[in-house]
Amino acid sequence: MDEKERLEAGFARRREVLSDAYVDRSLANRTPLTSEFQDFITRYAWGEIWTRPALDTDTRRLLVLAITAAMGRWDEYRLHLRAGLEGGLSLEAVKELLMQTAVYAGVPTANTGFHIAREIAGELGLDAK
Repeated sequence: MDEKERLEAGFARRREVLSDAYVDRSLANRTPLTSEFQDFITRYAWGEIWTRPALDTDTRRLLVLAITAAMGRWDEYRLHLRAGLEGGLSLEAVKELLMQTAVYAGVPTANTGFHIAREIAGELGLDAK
């Protein structure tokens, strides 16, 4: 792929994973300071990595959730958790991810992840008791 094709593929994949509304807001909020960064992440994170065929979308979603939780990147975790649950990712899968996270990244990390998952699941009307 050339850079233009990678950008187009990135926007398509980003919209598929995060939603049209999210991407539209992101584009509307670009500034001269952030515009090149938005282009960069769309081409490389979304157009190069998220379009690779070896892993399905749910696996990639779970990987992003595990990595962002382990690194304490809670804003990104929230974004991908909400998009994942809205996109059909099960709460059961999120629970198992967080159980695994407790062992490898620590109980406090998993505790925060569960707290956020319960909050977002409640906002989405999912049963997270």
